[in-house]
Amino acid sequence: MTQNASHEPDGASAAYLAGLRARLTADGCTVTDSEWRGCPVVAAHRADRRARWFGTKAELFVLAAAVPQADVAALEGFTLWAMERAKSLRGGIPSARNVTLVLPALVSARVQPEAAQWAAHDARTVDSTVVSRPVTVECGRGVSRTTLYRGRVVWGGLFTKHVLEKAGRYFT
Repeated sequence: MTQNASHEPDGASAAYLAGLRARLTADGCTVTDSEWRGCPVVAAHRADRRARWFGTKAELFVLAAAVPQADVAALEGFTLWAMERAKSLRGGIPSARNVTLVLPALVSARVQPEAAQWAAHDARTVDSTVVSRPVTVECGRGVSRTTLYRGRVVWGGLFTKHVLEKAGRYFT
């Protein structure tokens, strides 16, 4: 990805991010704005606690940026940034019945196949308390194609259904 001092998303990407913001807000997320490498980022957060999770609190962070082109290097860099950001913002004591789930998404009219494959390959973890499922969203001509890892994970596997349900709701 070429780094620009400032980046305005193209029409399809901007429309997708506006729709994402609306879906996140409708689901009860706190939605704010951030920035990554000069790109505006839609940042959202919500926390859930369920009896079937044995009282564990799951904090979900969604960070989405529109980029001119999504390649593996950009997606990997954005994923690492999103995981560190979520780790710094999460509440509670790490590992003490708390898990941090992150959905870092790059939205673009041009998603390289290797980037989509990298996103679909596996979830990423940071010190067993932050579980990330990178997302690519290729949008244009009124259609969008979303790619992410949909399998189970060792760390945070109890929350697989929850995070995939939220990803399906947000990234349509």
